[in-house]
Amino acid sequence: MQERTALEDSLSSIGRLEQDLDDQITMIELGEAEKDTKVVAEAEAALKKLRKDGERRVLEALLSGEADGNDSFLEVHAGAGGTESQDWANMLLRMYTRWAEQHGYKIEYLEETPGEEAGIKSATVRIKGRNAYGWLKTEDGVHRLVRISPFDANARRHTSFASITAYPVVDDRIKIDIKESDVRVDTMRSGGAGGQHVNKTESAIRLTHMPTNIVVVCQNDRSQHRNRAQAWDMLRARLYELELKKREEKAAAEQAAKTDIGWGHQIRSYVLQPYQMIKDLRTGISTSDTQGVLDGDLDLFMEATLAQRAFGGAPEAVEDVE
Repeated sequence: MQERTALEDSLSSIGRLEQDLDDQITMIELGEAEKDTKVVAEAEAALKKLRKDGERRVLEALLSGEADGNDSFLEVHAGAGGTESQDWANMLLRMYTRWAEQHGYKIEYLEETPGEEAGIKSATVRIKGRNAYGWLKTEDGVHRLVRISPFDANARRHTSFASITAYPVVDDRIKIDIKESDVRVDTMRSGGAGGQHVNKTESAIRLTHMPTNIVVVCQNDRSQHRNRAQAWDMLRARLYELELKKREEKAAAEQAAKTDIGWGHQIRSYVLQPYQMIKDLRTGISTSDTQGVLDGDLDLFMEATLAQRAFGGAPEAVEDVE
């Protein structure tokens, strides 16, 4: 039923594009016949928007990987730099939740470890919606921020790093076998602010897969049993994502980028001082609308990365695809 719904949505969206295209062409013909330049200009503007919509549909059609259509887990980790990096990690978490909200995705918070003074050390969310993983996998890597630190009394410029890890939520169609003897299970008190439940019961669960050293934490529920079940789902998803990456040509480079959250490993730079510029170091795409991006306008970068992987170039490559 999910696959049928996805196919029906795709067909109906293509049908709407075709109908809108026909309508705007008719409006241009009528405007020219009536010598109404305003009608022609409005129709031409609508055609430009349709073109962008069509290009995005082409890219969405490329999301045909095994897990591209699945929900996604998203992890944010602060790098070296203390409070400054922890605040940057919190800004990134906000940016991706804003992006998810703009696209109608649902968000479930699974774990959050607050920083000592501000921000977060780490956080894990589940983003639910069609193609969530297909889009978010393009954001996997280290993100670099340059700004005048609000935590520096001398108002000096600071460089901070934080990493993003996206991995797909595996469903019943995908079977992942894990030996329980390979997993260390730790219980601990839930962290975070507020609530009588917090820091009073050992309901949080941490699983460590010893062969791969993958660690997952879940503390969003009051029930230890439900947190345990969710943590096992997260671990299966991480192992599945690891296997997917082994099949990709760039797996080694992507894994190396995560070994150090610092200089020389970033995929994107966010410069807020002394000028305003966000640049993706993989595609060369940049924008001066820093506030828009930090508020969740990430489609420009996601589309460029997806197009580069598919066509070996920036989004302009989709112009030649029928």
